[in-house]
Amino acid sequence: MSEDSSGPRESGSSRPPGRDTGGLEADSSRAGGPRSLDGVTSFMGLRWEDAQTVRLEIRPELINGGGLLSGVATYAMVDYCMGSTLWVQTTREERIATISIAINYIQTATDGEIVCRTTLDRRNRTNAVMRSEVRHEDGRLLVTAIGSYTIFPRRTPKGAPPSAARAGKPPASASEN
Repeated sequence: MSEDSSGPRESGSSRPPGRDTGGLEADSSRAGGPRSLDGVTSFMGLRWEDAQTVRLEIRPELINGGGLLSGVATYAMVDYCMGSTLWVQTTREERIATISIAINYIQTATDGEIVCRTTLDRRNRTNAVMRSEVRHEDGRLLVTAIGSYTIFPRRTPKGAPPSAARAGKPPASASEN
């Protein structure tokens, strides 16, 4: 289970008031969406259209030994898109982590752009369920997926007073984003 705090942090997003942006505001110097969130999104070339939509241009580094788009690329799109879809629905005191994602690879592609769109089907206090589709720019359905995420209270960094988490201070470790 990996903790996920991915997603765009553009001004005017649909996040609730008081949402901790985590420093992920859009970078206006880069066309096609906000700046990379981490090394994975940077390498993959993921670009957010909005919190529920992630785009990716297929390039040679994402083609596997069989000459097809690696499933890792579409899985990463789904996980990050689900994470950002849920992330904008959380409060400053909440964190999220992937529990599971079931993915169905229907077709593949070797060039062009692909788009992942995610829908939040249900969210309660501790869990959320989402579904995603990845489509090629020509409209072909490539991937369907369902995922579940856990929602839990933000942990207080070691050695910090209990109020530190509520004050929006960064966590002590990278695993608590």
